[in-house]
Formats: sequence, structure tokens, C-alpha cells
Amino acid sequence: MVYILTMPHEQIAPTKSNLFRVKERLSTAIEGHDLLEQKREILVMELMQHVEQVKLLEKDLDACVETAYPALKRMLIVVGRERADRLSQGIQYPFELEEKRIVIAGMNLPSLEVRLPNAQLKYSPANSFAECDETVLEFFKLLKVLTELAAVRTVVWRLAREVRKTQWRVNALEKMVIPAAKDTKHYIEAALEERDRDSFFTSKLLKRKAGRE
Repeated sequence: MVYILTMPHEQIAPTKSNLFRVKERLSTAIEGHDLLEQKREILVMELMQHVEQVKLLEKDLDACVETAYPALKRMLIVVGRERADRLSQGIQYPFELEEKRIVIAGMNLPSLEVRLPNAQLKYSPANSFAECDETVLEFFKLLKVLTELAAVRTVVWRLAREVRKTQWRVNALEKMVIPAAKDTKHYIEAALEERDRDSFFTSKLLKRKAGRE
């Protein structure tokens, strides 16, 4: 035995006015599906581009880590941990972190903007060592790459969420809304055709009866 699963049609009166409304709704759903498909493709392209950007920044980050931490180790060996602690006390580098909006694929998405200060050597020249200067500059480069990576990853996360939402809407239209509207349209059309046939046969019978009389 073979079972055929079909989408149940709406419980709606099979009238011409309802058929007109269902056809309009079906047309709107199909148009919306096509637009969402286009939006999804654009979002996926943007997402892939930003993912590639993340990969490049991650390589830059690995390169900075490979130079920054060895520079720190050399500085600690030359200067000593206690003296390095004394040099670092009271030194602060203020930075500004705020949310900014960027437009991608016609959407206004949140991202991050980090404004870093310029690298400055804030300890006295008498206490300065080339290793200290090198360490400060290396870690400023590392911090710059980290902030750029954080900003791009934020955009990637937002884009991925928009792709999922758009895909869910496409699936809902494709697998639920459009099939249900099509089944309702076919149901109403079949009911109207059946009614027209009944009316036609009834009319023929009445004409024959009238002719015999």
C-alpha cells in the first residue's frame, strides 16, 4: 500500500472571491521566496568574504604572537622581572571601544570600533632598554590585530545569524506557505469546476424535462 502525503488546504469556502485572494497570496509568497533567495545568496557571499578576512587576520595574529612573546621573554631576561614590574607601574594606555553600524547587503549591522593610542615609551630614558622598546611596539601591533579581528568576527557572527534567519524564512515559504496556498488554490478550483459541472447537468436536465412537458 502506498501512502501519499499532501499539504492540507485551508478550511475556506470555495468561492471565486476566495480563489482570487488565494492566488494573490500565492503570488506574493512566490515573489517573497525569490527575493529571500537572492538575499540569502548575497549574505552568503558577504559572509564568505568576511570569513576569508578573519583567516588572514588570524595568520597576522599568529605572526604577532610569534614575535611579541619572545620579545617579552628577552626583555625579562635583560631587565629582570622585578625591574620590569617597577617600570610598568603607573603606565596606562587609554583606548576607546564603541559600537558602530555598518551597511552590508542593505542591512544595518552592528560592529565594533576600537581607537588605540599611539605607542609611547612612558618610562624615563635612563631606565630605557632596547628590549623594552621592542616589547612595547610588538604588543601594540598584537593589540591592533586583536581589535581588528574582534571587529570582523562580530560582523561574521551577525551575518551568520542573518543567513540562518533568511534560510528559515525561505524554508517556511518553500515547504509550508507556498504548498498550502497551492493546495488551497487547487481545492477551490476543483470545487468550482465540480459546481459548474453540476450546474451544467442540472440545466440540461431541466431543459430536457421542460421539452418533454
